[in-house]
Amino acid sequence: MDVIELLPRLHLLRFPVGQAYIWSDDAELTLIDAGTIGYGRAIADAITALGRVPQDVRRVVLTHFHEDHVGAAGEFAALSGAEVLAHSLDAPFVRGERRGPPPRFEEWELPIHAEAARQLPEGPPLPPSSVIEVTDGDVLGFGGGARVVHVPGHTDGSIALFLPAEGVLFTGDTVASVDGVPTPGVFNLDGRQLLASVRRLADLGAEVACFGHGDPVLGGAAAALRAIAGAPGQPTGTPASK
Repeated sequence: MDVIELLPRLHLLRFPVGQAYIWSDDAELTLIDAGTIGYGRAIADAITALGRVPQDVRRVVLTHFHEDHVGAAGEFAALSGAEVLAHSLDAPFVRGERRGPPPRFEEWELPIHAEAARQLPEGPPLPPSSVIEVTDGDVLGFGGGARVVHVPGHTDGSIALFLPAEGVLFTGDTVASVDGVPTPGVFNLDGRQLLASVRRLADLGAEVACFGHGDPVLGGAAAALRAIAGAPGQPTGTPASK
């Protein structure tokens, strides 16, 4: 797992498949997504290497239920005591109560998904002991008032997080980045709904956009999102999103 400083308050955690983010406020930390199964201890060690302790993480906010985003959430919450948050529509899958619906794959997505799946650890994740449900418009206690933005399409309960005071947007898998260029996410339940969600994110006016897969955009993010808001996902030859 690689740990990359993006901004003084923002670090990226890059896993073999997917990535997560650590947002730092003065008194506490927030983890956005949690990587794949087995990385709970590695996340805790990364936080220690940054001069903090795992118990500084007050919350883990999950952008959706896919295993490359929730896999280590239960492990890390058990280590740190952090609360776990997810949208009410995806929360039953995060809790392990039901199996989430599979994507409706485009033909060209199938080999990309197969390659990504080969890199995922086997076995079910440890479900968090509890999940706090959030919904569109909720304001969370970090980053000067992070706002939950419901962005269905990738999953029914996908969310983004927008920090208006900081100009930072976490898109989850609604948007990805391939070779540094943003693109609508792939492996979706509803591609048209996803594009509507991309348009909503473009209208937020973010300066920085952090994706579930691929390099973040650290300037002019709103314009980059507007440029793709009407474009369908295209085959890339690499696993861009899950």
